[in-house]
Amino acid sequence: MRYYKKKEEIAKRKADVQTIGDSIKGLLKAYRLQGKLNEVDLVQRWEEIMGKPIALKTKELYFKDQKLFVRLTSAPLKHELNMSKSKVVELLNRAMGDEVVKEVVFL
Repeated sequence: MRYYKKKEEIAKRKADVQTIGDSIKGLLKAYRLQGKLNEVDLVQRWEEIMGKPIALKTKELYFKDQKLFVRLTSAPLKHELNMSKSKVVELLNRAMGDEVVKEVVFL
């Protein structure tokens, strides 16, 4: 009889067990860090998402209030990207799998 009781106690403890990934996600959500982490990840993946030619002409990237500011060294590229801002925002958010960017400002 005692053996079954131990087995039930073990089953209860296993029900409360979370994977490390789930625990980290919960922690990031609790401290509201997921958004900042996504922003840093997007800046690091800029070349992968936008391509090497655009990355080579990008001087600086930074976020402020979910707006991505991109400083470019090429005026024609800046004009072309300004014309397709909504597509750029959609492309970035799709690549990240979440709404990280609400607006892009090309400087």
